[in-house]
Amino acid sequence: MLRFLARRSLGAIVILILISAITFFLFFALPAEPARLACGKNCDPVSLAMINKNLGLDQPVPVQYAKFMVGIVAGRDFAVGHCSAPCFGYSFVSQEPVWGTIADRFPTTLSLALGGAAVFLVCGIGIGMIAAWRRGTWIDKFFSSLSLLGASMQIYFVGVLALAWFVSGLGIMDQPAYYPFTDNPAKWFSGMLLPWVVLSLIFLANYSRMTRSQMVEQLQEDHVRTARAKGLSSRTVFFRYAWRGAIAPIVTIFGIDLGSLFGGAMVTEYTFTLHGIGRLAVESVQLTDLPMLMGVMLVSSAAIVVFNILVDAAYAFIDPRVRLA
Repeated sequence: MLRFLARRSLGAIVILILISAITFFLFFALPAEPARLACGKNCDPVSLAMINKNLGLDQPVPVQYAKFMVGIVAGRDFAVGHCSAPCFGYSFVSQEPVWGTIADRFPTTLSLALGGAAVFLVCGIGIGMIAAWRRGTWIDKFFSSLSLLGASMQIYFVGVLALAWFVSGLGIMDQPAYYPFTDNPAKWFSGMLLPWVVLSLIFLANYSRMTRSQMVEQLQEDHVRTARAKGLSSRTVFFRYAWRGAIAPIVTIFGIDLGSLFGGAMVTEYTFTLHGIGRLAVESVQLTDLPMLMGVMLVSSAAIVVFNILVDAAYAFIDPRVRLA
């Protein structure tokens, strides 16, 4: 297991370096001048040259990239002062440290993504198991139809309807907002509940249908039939034998869906006016703010890579055949 984690960690570092290099060099292929954006409308040549020097934009692009990568590990000196590691530089627009801004926004996105994942995993797997347990009945047909309806929904449409119905109309839910969990767990939960539910809708349908199909398939396997022949109860066969074989593919698909989960979180943040790193990424693109964009890209990519490694490790514990291999 340790060798597996070490190999995956080295691969993750290579992936992050490639992502940073591609993003960095593509940015400088754009016609826009970051220093002129930071300087403002009434910018004279002297001020423009000073900003280029302060931000390190007067150096060749490969040199800028090398200093950027070194700054993440060891910190970096700017004309405005020293930036401690992990240093992603200073924003071209706000002149604020990038890492401080990301650290303030990241808990919002993390709460949204993890909470939404918990909702669609619990509800999606639960619905799929009920449909498989009652296969062929009206319950199975009802949940199958509901899954098709949910799969056709979009966050920006469902989110607006949810705000109109449950917040403005009925008033039974709080206006979505992020509150730190350590300050007030109850407000954190109530403020994020509606975004969690809306975000989970686009994934819940797929996981319910996938769980149902996997459970139906597992119930036809030889080891499940053997368990039935031994006289074990239907409940024991269903939850102990069929369920264990069905969960492994679901865990694998969840690892693949992590990137889509963060993408869905970005749309959800805009729909509910939540200030997370997804919204920050869009603003950075619009304002041509390279340090902020680079910081958001690397932190988001690192989070996805780490979660994928954890999912792969969980898969090894679930399926003994992986450990033997």
